[in-house]
Amino acid sequence: MTHESPEAADDRLAARLAPALALLAAVGETGHVTRAAELLGIPQPTASRRLAALSELVGTPLALPSGRGIRLTRAGRTLAAASGRALGAVAVAAREVREEIDPASGRVVLGFLHLLGRTLVPSLIRLFRERNPGVRFSLAQGSRQDMLRALREGDIDLVFVAPMPLGDPDLDSRPIAEQELVLSVPPGHRLAGRARVRAAELEGEELVTLEHGYGLRQITDDLCAAAGFEPRIAFEGQESETVRGLVAAGLGVAVLPRTDPGPAAPGSAVVDIPLSPPLRRTIGVSWVAGERLTPAARAFRDHACAAGADFGPGFRPPAPARTPDLLP
Repeated sequence: MTHESPEAADDRLAARLAPALALLAAVGETGHVTRAAELLGIPQPTASRRLAALSELVGTPLALPSGRGIRLTRAGRTLAAASGRALGAVAVAAREVREEIDPASGRVVLGFLHLLGRTLVPSLIRLFRERNPGVRFSLAQGSRQDMLRALREGDIDLVFVAPMPLGDPDLDSRPIAEQELVLSVPPGHRLAGRARVRAAELEGEELVTLEHGYGLRQITDDLCAAAGFEPRIAFEGQESETVRGLVAAGLGVAVLPRTDPGPAAPGSAVVDIPLSPPLRRTIGVSWVAGERLTPAARAFRDHACAAGADFGPGFRPPAPARTPDLLP
């Protein structure tokens, strides 16, 4: 014979009490079974039977007659107070669920790489909100690795990442834009006057990169490997702007997205040189495969895939697929 621990017994009792918590809270609020039944929309005899069953389940009376009504016992008041708190939390969750599933007033939790927050993400959200002004967004930024982990764990609805996780069977992805990558060098560097640079010419150069886990780091490592050499890493950072600043300070060169044209801040200027052959990264939107997105998240995903908007310098719409898939 197995002996149940006190904790397990409490959990089992709580599970059996849960369906009748609303009745106990209503009785505590009204002090009358009939009024409590009316409040819950159930017959009075049903409410009386449930209250008696609750007392039997707990092992002590939860309510006693008091004049023309009833009053809760000490045990009844304890459970009624907890019932009110629990029902309040459930009501808040129900409101959140209603907002989540309503495409006109839902919420989208969107993750993206730091640099995409400059133009691409604001542009997509602005265009989407023009037609869906009631949809709210919660935004999370981080490395590709961190964003994909948060997506798998359910903390994020959608993520914008590059490269797309095409080899991951747990995730679905679609391209939304392409971004040109260039070699950034400090003014006066031996390559600064070149029209184009081959990846092989970077052998021996000190590189400034993002840390492992970032998409640009993966692209840089793959570029050097394809050119047949091991990169010499001088500095590693967590944001592209920090990497660009280190390049401007003469501490190395970096493969980065092309910057916006125009005057640079004093001391931060770099020279962007196109790579030969041209290098672009495809930015995609990813979500958990087989998981039903809320209407708001699904609508924003479809908007991002079909937008084809001008996201700023260095971006362009992705090449059209030969056999486009239907999005689930």
